[in-house]
Amino acid sequence: MPLEELKAQIEEKHLVVNRIREEIGKVLVGQRDLIDGLLMGLFTRGHILIEGVPGLAKTSAVKALADTVHADFKRIQFTPDLLPADLVGTEIYRPKTGDFSIKKGPLFNNIILADEINRAPSKVQSALLEAMQERQVTIGDTTFPLPDPFLVMATQNPIEQEGTYPLPEAQVDRFMLKILIDYPDKVEEKEIMKRVGFDAAEAVQPVLNPLEIKSIGGLINGVYMDEKLKDYIVDLVFATRNPAAYHVDVADYIQFGASPRATIFLSLAARAYAFLQGRAYVTPQDVKTIAPAVLRHRILLTYEAEAEDIDTDQIIGRIFDSVEVP
Repeated sequence: MPLEELKAQIEEKHLVVNRIREEIGKVLVGQRDLIDGLLMGLFTRGHILIEGVPGLAKTSAVKALADTVHADFKRIQFTPDLLPADLVGTEIYRPKTGDFSIKKGPLFNNIILADEINRAPSKVQSALLEAMQERQVTIGDTTFPLPDPFLVMATQNPIEQEGTYPLPEAQVDRFMLKILIDYPDKVEEKEIMKRVGFDAAEAVQPVLNPLEIKSIGGLINGVYMDEKLKDYIVDLVFATRNPAAYHVDVADYIQFGASPRATIFLSLAARAYAFLQGRAYVTPQDVKTIAPAVLRHRILLTYEAEAEDIDTDQIIGRIFDSVEVP
């Protein structure tokens, strides 16, 4: 697509993005980074993991986003007694005919809210993993494709809270972004109190349909990225695997660096972020802004890092300071 035509289409779709932000803003105060992260996942078909303590509107944010889309939505509350069949469905025996019928589970929807995903045991996570990666599920001997689009937006409480299971590394790697959210400031907290306690809540109106989501995804794939920026992304990911080669003094803190999915998702997320800003090209700042959300759950730290209270965001910050920006 010619650049001028791409710019015009992005400007047009950017108006739709602002409408979505306004609709979500009816029920969510602040949390602009969270909203943009959810939109990036929606448009690029990337799964999103949201982490924060209870009460920070994680569930409300995903529900509000789903309400802006003409698509099927299902919320699944993950609990320690959840079974794989509770997600994918099961075979039901029919005595009259002597055969089995398939009862499909809640995964057969476009947008899945996996609430408190780290409270479910490993068998459930394994069933969800197939759906996230292959976009299909297997019930008995039959494999069923999931609807398009299919998107998992998961929330989790911090791992150290009681009654949680650390997610398997292979599953965590399937999430495009891991978004951390914090408490609101005083102004936002007062607005939350006003809306919940004194004002009637406004209904969120649908803005998009699945075809428009696919169209926006095509535009994002066409957003221009310079070769130097592609090299910059590769350098950032390689610096997590071999920090000494980039003169980053963090080798003692990294057990395993980011996987190749980090390179893929960082490139895609940077283009999606540029689109959300209404641009048809990616800047180095776009990469630096979105990189922590792409990398933080893909870097495994050593015991030394935990002992010295060093987290992945600090490691990423040191890598940014050392890798040359184009």
